[in-house]
Amino acid sequence: MFDDLSDKLNIVFKKLKGHGKLTEKNIEEGLREVRMALLEADVHFKIVKKFIADVKERALGQEVMASLTPGQQVIKIVDEELTELMGSRLENLDLSGSYPVSVMLVGLQGSGKTTTAGKLAVFLRKKGRKPYLVPADVYRPAAIDQLNKLGEQLAVPVFPSSLEMGPVKICQEARTTAHREGCDTLLIDTAGRLHIDEELMTELCRIKDAIKPSDILLVADAMTGQDAVNIAESFNNALDIGGVVLTKMDGDARGGAALSIKAITDKPIKFVGVGEKLSDLEPFHPDRMSSRILGMGDVLTMIEKAQAVVDEKKAAELEKKLRKNEFTLDDFRYQMVQIRKMGSMSDLISMIPGIGKSKHLKNLEVDERELVRIEAIINSMTPQERSHHTLIKGSRRKRIAKGSGTSVQDINKLLKNYTQVMKMIKKINKGGMRGIGRGMMSF
Repeated sequence: MFDDLSDKLNIVFKKLKGHGKLTEKNIEEGLREVRMALLEADVHFKIVKKFIADVKERALGQEVMASLTPGQQVIKIVDEELTELMGSRLENLDLSGSYPVSVMLVGLQGSGKTTTAGKLAVFLRKKGRKPYLVPADVYRPAAIDQLNKLGEQLAVPVFPSSLEMGPVKICQEARTTAHREGCDTLLIDTAGRLHIDEELMTELCRIKDAIKPSDILLVADAMTGQDAVNIAESFNNALDIGGVVLTKMDGDARGGAALSIKAITDKPIKFVGVGEKLSDLEPFHPDRMSSRILGMGDVLTMIEKAQAVVDEKKAAELEKKLRKNEFTLDDFRYQMVQIRKMGSMSDLISMIPGIGKSKHLKNLEVDERELVRIEAIINSMTPQERSHHTLIKGSRRKRIAKGSGTSVQDINKLLKNYTQVMKMIKKINKGGMRGIGRGMMSF
């Protein structure tokens, strides 16, 4: 989402770092370009004006002028101010209140409320909670059907709403049913409209008064830019929302909504939707988002993604195998599956510090289908072949290629890469860091 903004900011910072000593003139020139980059990213002009003024005040002070690395210090200030602009810290979902707690999802039609309800159910279940999905949109039959299908897919209970029931009655009866079934968190998918109207707000207020939710989340489409900010302001004025979920953050929008919502509404972004899978919902960390925008990567999120999919016992076993040079193609396949569970390779690469500042690496397109082909090849091998790759000769390679729908050249390439990796591991085990250096020379 922030690719264009990141590129422009990195050009500015490169110029600033090129000056051995910063002056008021070159700082102002740099900030003028930052201002244009933010405006082009669809950030509200009033927010841009205040942001630039705050950065300028700090940049022209002793904090930068007395620094040994003034260019780096300006980047540090921009990072801190961007983080503050987006909320300064992670704001968790409010789950306080009487059992079972309720979370209302509100927003316009098509913003992704129903899918977000399913994603939140996945998120909460990982936290040890027992979610209960509540379809409260009686105006769009497809919404009830969609939530029922999501519940079935996730094995999460869904309240049996019907079109004849009123939204308030649905929520009240759902709370009673959830209590009886031992569920602790109601996720209420409310009705939307194509645009904001008084009837919609009145209905939402009635639901809020009846069930007194612990949190109200506005689900807004990040692709709508400044419209998302205006929508957030309207819903906040009527309902006093607790926070925002920005969907489609993996799209190609300019990102102005993410940078403007907190400053306009004083309500935090709590979650962002980063893909179509039901696991593609992330808590919003302003500091990490700022780091991504400035091309500094996001190591913490990468670590969290890894922790979510890694089996510690299995990881320890693999480590022992690596140390003993017993890492088989079966182990290679397992590791690849775990990496794919973490998300797309492109997203993972973008989290590595420095990638955002490298044109070649940043624009590197990873063919996800290649990972699927490798997995298919290994799946077409016998258990013996996976454990002893040297058995795979001519006739076996033809059989594996036919079974996996690939070519013999693909089999040769995989085995060659695997052999090189094993040579590398052997050198590392033998020579430590010096072994790594020698191993790199063999590629």
